Amino acid sequence: MSRRSGFAIKLVHERLVAVVAVLLLVLVMPGAAWAVSFQTKARNAILLDAESGQVFYEKQADVLIPPASMSKIVTLLLVFDLLKKGKLAETDEFEVSTDAWKRGGAPSGGSTMYAKPGERIKLIDLIRGVVIVSANDAAIAIAEGIAGSEEAYAQMLNKYARKMGLTKSRFVNATGLPHPDHRMTARELALAARYLMRNFPDYYKLYSQREFTWNNIRQRNRNPLLGRYPGADGVKTGYTKAAGYSLVASAKRDGRRLIAVITGLRSKRQRGEEARKILDWGFRQFRPVRLYRAGEEVTRVRVWGGGKDFVPLVAAEDIIVRMTDAERKRAKLVAKMKSPLVAPVAADKRVGTLHVVVDKRTVARFPLQTGAAVAGDDSMWGRAADTLKAWVFGG
Repeated sequence: MSRRSGFAIKLVHERLVAVVAVLLLVLVMPGAAWAVSFQTKARNAILLDAESGQVFYEKQADVLIPPASMSKIVTLLLVFDLLKKGKLAETDEFEVSTDAWKRGGAPSGGSTMYAKPGERIKLIDLIRGVVIVSANDAAIAIAEGIAGSEEAYAQMLNKYARKMGLTKSRFVNATGLPHPDHRMTARELALAARYLMRNFPDYYKLYSQREFTWNNIRQRNRNPLLGRYPGADGVKTGYTKAAGYSLVASAKRDGRRLIAVITGLRSKRQRGEEARKILDWGFRQFRPVRLYRAGEEVTRVRVWGGGKDFVPLVAAEDIIVRMTDAERKRAKLVAKMKSPLVAPVAADKRVGTLHVVVDKRTVARFPLQTGAAVAGDDSMWGRAADTLKAWVFGG
């Protein structure tokens, strides 16, 4: 790719505040304009960029609605947070109470993992039950195991939601089963999904699993997009009579991830159609642009205490990003490193990230790795670099 006038790539050490312009490049991309209108049959809807948070479309997005099982996203966000803090372990076992079995298990006729009353189940399996098959018995068992009762857990959810910035949501239970006071908005459902992706990426991977088996009963994930829509990997369906057929959906293409929320559809089929429709519309607003091929040099960075002064940083994978023409005009490329490089440095080591930034918001990011190895230097300069290393890293 030719290097002509265009985006200035800046190198940022996140711990050593150093900013160096190192390279210019150009992006040639056909013009793209936002569609002037979009129509959906959904009663409430929102479409936003998962990385930057920019909203591309909304319809009644701030109206409080019954979220049905989509609210289980928040139910598990609290669990993931407690796991991250070490207050819970995936191997912890929770007992399925008779109440959880009656209201959320096989006798209920709703979404269930078919747990048995009195059965002790590891937390990670309960999580899978909630994520993949929207199991109400698993959600209630988790709530009771953590807080002693579902009502007490709902109060914990309300406090956690406020900390997340969900100012309108109100939780009465852990399942999303009908209650006049259990409410969320389409916007806050989308924000909850974004929070999940950004803060718990390893657990987010569970949302793309296609099926779940418990007590010899195999069930498929209810998400109509998994395996059927390119790039789709989550998030959560919902249905009650009041909520209609609803979905929090997400898909990723060429470095851009979109999150869509649609509610109030008449059927499963219509839910799937409208989900595809809004995501298709969103992705059509962008044009894919190849920035670098895998292995191509992006910039060069200083190496301390090595036999060489600089090492190339190369693209760890093909770097292709989707942007609108308006975004391209305002975009910047920023290469970020968590710390400076101190020899010895291995080749193909991931040490940084290339950020595509529009109006101070990152819209896509890609891994960067070293393009060569650099041996250490035992000379006086090398020892000086050791001193620098101790200063930077604390030892």
